[in-house]
Amino acid sequence: MTDLPFAYSLAHAECGWAWRIFDEDGETVAQGLDLSQSDAQASVESAIRTAASEARA
Repeated sequence: MTDLPFAYSLAHAECGWAWRIFDEDGETVAQGLDLSQSDAQASVESAIRTAASEARA
């Protein structure tokens, strides 16, 4: 996963864990909110895979 040109932020929010994924230009390509940190991390990884496959298409 480290070779993909995306960055992400993961932050504790009042109602769970908020996450955002950014492309090389700093644009948000995905975002979400999950109840647990582990669910948020899994969502981030899934969204990065999806964004990477869309970028290659």
